[in-house]
Amino acid sequence: MNRNRSRFQSSAAVLLVLALVLSACASNKGENNKSQQAQQSDTPTTAATEVKQGGELTYALATSPDTLDPHRSGLAVAVRVIRTIYDSLVVQLPDNSIKPWLATSWEISEDGLSYTFKLRQDVKFQDGTPFNAEAVKYNFDRILDPATKAANAAALLVPYQSSEVIDEYTVKLNLATPSRAFLGNLSQALLGIVSPTAAKKDGDQFGLNPVGTGPFKFVKWEENAEIQVTRNPDYKWASELVTNTGAPYLDGITFKIVPEEATRIGSVQSGQVLAAETVPPQNIVALKGDSKVQLFEANTVGLPYTLFFNQDHEPWNDVKARQAVQLAVDVDSIVKTLYLGTYDRAWSPLTPGTFGYDPTLENSVKPDLEKAGALLDEIGWVKGADGIREKDGKKLSLHYVDGTPNREKRNDIAVIIQQQLKALGVAVEVEITKDIRTIVYTNGSYDLYGNSQVNSDPNALYSFYHSTDPKALPSLTRLSDPSIDKLLEQGRIETDDTKRADIYKQIQHYIIDQAVILPIYVFPYTVAADKSVKGLVFDSLGYPLFNAVSIGS
Repeated sequence: MNRNRSRFQSSAAVLLVLALVLSACASNKGENNKSQQAQQSDTPTTAATEVKQGGELTYALATSPDTLDPHRSGLAVAVRVIRTIYDSLVVQLPDNSIKPWLATSWEISEDGLSYTFKLRQDVKFQDGTPFNAEAVKYNFDRILDPATKAANAAALLVPYQSSEVIDEYTVKLNLATPSRAFLGNLSQALLGIVSPTAAKKDGDQFGLNPVGTGPFKFVKWEENAEIQVTRNPDYKWASELVTNTGAPYLDGITFKIVPEEATRIGSVQSGQVLAAETVPPQNIVALKGDSKVQLFEANTVGLPYTLFFNQDHEPWNDVKARQAVQLAVDVDSIVKTLYLGTYDRAWSPLTPGTFGYDPTLENSVKPDLEKAGALLDEIGWVKGADGIREKDGKKLSLHYVDGTPNREKRNDIAVIIQQQLKALGVAVEVEITKDIRTIVYTNGSYDLYGNSQVNSDPNALYSFYHSTDPKALPSLTRLSDPSIDKLLEQGRIETDDTKRADIYKQIQHYIIDQAVILPIYVFPYTVAADKSVKGLVFDSLGYPLFNAVSIGS
């Protein structure tokens, strides 16, 4: 198994930063965070006798999940809850190695087109349904079924085609093409294994009645208020990411939906909840001196928060127009002003910690308003009497779309960029909307739109930068370049890690050199918790894991 597996999985020795306390020095963040996280998690969980059993964790979420059906969800906040209910076939560790979970072993065919998994024989879904090869086949076929209306799960499952049940506990997955990302993608929560019995019974309502094999069982969901899960007493198959492989120490978790930042963090300080996510930068700074509160952090990996140009719209299909904006926007100033040194600036379409990330891009773009203006002059956009540039009687405007609520101060980024580009002579029209799905994804009514994606593999770039079929949903960039298409296709299948890393370095340089995007920040998932909360750790993508959490004195 190991011989075949190693040919198709990433072997880069890149450690995800997991931390208790934030460090303002980016170069030291990885080492400091790793050691402090280990001290926090090991102390209360080295032996079950040292851990206080029972109690309920109250955990405040910044927004409400869209669904608890992993195959239909498109929101990172949903994964915080989804991961408590569902398990995956495999787990990806912080060093990017892939280890068993619900699967005990696997073989990869020489051509890379099939994966044969041996499954655990002691697992049951929370409704009593047996976990077996038929259940795995049902899950992946369900994601492909158009009736499921799968969201991010469908993209993660590419290039899966079909499954074959070899015997009760052996399943063979067939792919259309080899994929270096496939095995790692199987570790993600959105490809978590759902109960076939429950999914068939509840249909479209399954997301409101979720059933998996995970450490906690769903209890109830009060819309825009709270979600409750309770301990699964039969659980005994946790992954290597946690020290407690058996049933959780907690009796249950109540996820409170608390969108208001001040209320969410104040609830921890007042004792109304024991933990709260997405700590605002100003609170991170203040809470460091609070003796009753501890801070946890995990930098996410994948695609940083990025502003995408829509190249279907003029003049943003012209590289010089995009480069002018790239030179006029002072990203350093934005990140320092809004995030007070608690977020790292992004320089690439990938985050540090993602395989293939190219650090040579750091500090490669510096603000230069004069050069930016010269680029616009070259393509005929000259300043008018009101300071806004014109060409052929048309004003130079940029339609910047962002969503509400003001997640991670993204609305504030729009306002600052509006001010910075005014000096260049670009009139930025900021639209803040609740209906991102229609405005951005259906109608494409934007010139600049920001998004990010948590992902374990650089293949995540494919759906953003590869040419799309005219019948398919277009990418956010609308980029269509045969040379980049070829590199992205090669990156999917390249078995040599050195060559694969070089492919993604070429892609990253092209994206920045051509100003396809404006990378803004790397999101650190932060949690403020009462000092009584012990054993909280994060998975390799930065999502919290509650298996070993206990509430002590």
